[in-house]
Amino acid sequence: MLQKSRSRGRPSSHADRDWSRGGDNRAARSGVTEEAPSTSRGAGGSQEPRGSSSQGARRAEAAPAVEPRSQQQLELKVAELVQFLLIKDQKKIPIKRTDIMKHVVGDYKDVFSKLLRLAAERLEYVFGYKLVELEPKSNSYILINTLEPVEEDAEVRGDQGTPTTGLLMIVLGLIFMKGNTVKETEVWDFLRRLGVYPTKKHLIFGDPKKLITEEFVRQRYLEYRRIPHTDPVDYELQWGPRTNLETSKMKVLKFVAKVHNQDPKDWPAQYCEALADEEDRARPLASAPAASS
Repeated sequence: MLQKSRSRGRPSSHADRDWSRGGDNRAARSGVTEEAPSTSRGAGGSQEPRGSSSQGARRAEAAPAVEPRSQQQLELKVAELVQFLLIKDQKKIPIKRTDIMKHVVGDYKDVFSKLLRLAAERLEYVFGYKLVELEPKSNSYILINTLEPVEEDAEVRGDQGTPTTGLLMIVLGLIFMKGNTVKETEVWDFLRRLGVYPTKKHLIFGDPKKLITEEFVRQRYLEYRRIPHTDPVDYELQWGPRTNLETSKMKVLKFVAKVHNQDPKDWPAQYCEALADEEDRARPLASAPAASS
């Protein structure tokens, strides 16, 4: 089962934050306030041909030093890395370090070791997965399930035995955090950061666009509608009726919060909406007539 939080800060009173941007105003959480160690070798790590010292000096002067990453920037990258690792692990194929660097880390190479460590802590604490290197110096990683999830935990984690559930949970979370409707273009802008592209075949998901806009729609997890009077034509996504039956806004909000190492109350508007949804779900049960003896 999921481990309970050992300590939790007071809920933030900041205004609503956009999940797809990682909540730039979030308060400090665990382990991110320490100074980020640099893993960059810098100019001294390579030898230049003779006679190129003046060119090297000019390049050194032109290239600005990497500024220390803010906590908000680190938190966003850690959340992206966690989501990326969860998606890549769906079919238990080793996750290559080159793919992590390409699709997530980008310009944050100087703090890669720190990002990987924080993501590993988040994966183990929140999802019950241990990130391990497949073989020494192999630069490929796998996730090991260290917990036996109970039914409730499996629902929160999106761990329901299908390789596409992780992707579906991320899309459902994005829809809810965006006000229950999101443009298709925004979905792909977000998923590209995780290495999932609408026009490129994916190792795990096959055709991601077909999966999201056809398969999930056919299964009634999503509603897919054309937005009128748009040029070029754009579409929007909403939760489908099956989603409302199998999960809830509160469970999806908890999933989002756990990915970002935050409390659901850190998103006040979504939290109030999720509470109202819980009350609506409970009302028919409370008002049901008692069985006659």
